Amino acid sequence: MRQHSRKKVFKKGKKIVQILLKAGFAIKQSKVKGPAQEIQFLGIKWQDECRQIPMDIIDKITAMSLPTSKKETQAFLCIVGFWRMHIPNYSPTVSPLYQVTRKNDFKWGPEQRQAFEQIKQEIVHAVALGPVRAGQDVKNVLYTTAGENGPTWSLWQKAPGETRGRPLWFWSRGYRGSEARSPPSEKEILAACEGVRAASEVVGTEAQLLLALRLPVLGCMFTGRVPSTRYTPDATWSKRLKCIIAKPVQARDKKENLFCTFIPLSIYKVLEGLNKS
Repeated sequence: MRQHSRKKVFKKGKKIVQILLKAGFAIKQSKVKGPAQEIQFLGIKWQDECRQIPMDIIDKITAMSLPTSKKETQAFLCIVGFWRMHIPNYSPTVSPLYQVTRKNDFKWGPEQRQAFEQIKQEIVHAVALGPVRAGQDVKNVLYTTAGENGPTWSLWQKAPGETRGRPLWFWSRGYRGSEARSPPSEKEILAACEGVRAASEVVGTEAQLLLALRLPVLGCMFTGRVPSTRYTPDATWSKRLKCIIAKPVQARDKKENLFCTFIPLSIYKVLEGLNKS
């Protein structure tokens, strides 16, 4: 719970505690935090409405020695993986570390050492995320890329008067199954589709989302033309395109629109017109 007034936070917090006690919940008063501008909850540091990695966690990760077994590698990945939303390109960065956990024999080489040191540096320089704001003047921009090893996407928010946007979340993963054999255009569509779904969980399905996509992908999106080199089945291809180009509708209960955020209709019409000309 957050408010701009310390007094309001205290008053509402006290009211919530009373409601919970009346409902039969046991509450330790020593565990009740705030009101404060900085708070740590479930290991996450919140300051100025932003999500941050606590300094003691950063110190713990940077002090960790090189793993000497699969178990130690898995433990390290478990710790840093909890903070992956703060790290751009997390998945491709730690990919060499995951390789040694899948093999019967533990073989640690130069590639693993480099990945180990790099991810520790990424943790040190990790940026704060948020705050998530709402309003018609707030722009939510989603950047997506189909990398060599998997799709990556990041969500940024820019408010009036800000020269630079603020990061809200970073995502990445490796290609699964036959995805790696898909042509570049289909990989870009995959990245955009998953980016839209993930971003909607952060800013909500009511928020408008500006997609920063590569130009070749826009033709597929807004004309509906299927590439001659298509590898993805028709049903999957159609589903991904609908997820990205869905227009705002009143019927929120339709399954295909459940996770969709939307490109502003004005931009949709401009691009639609360009493709028809």
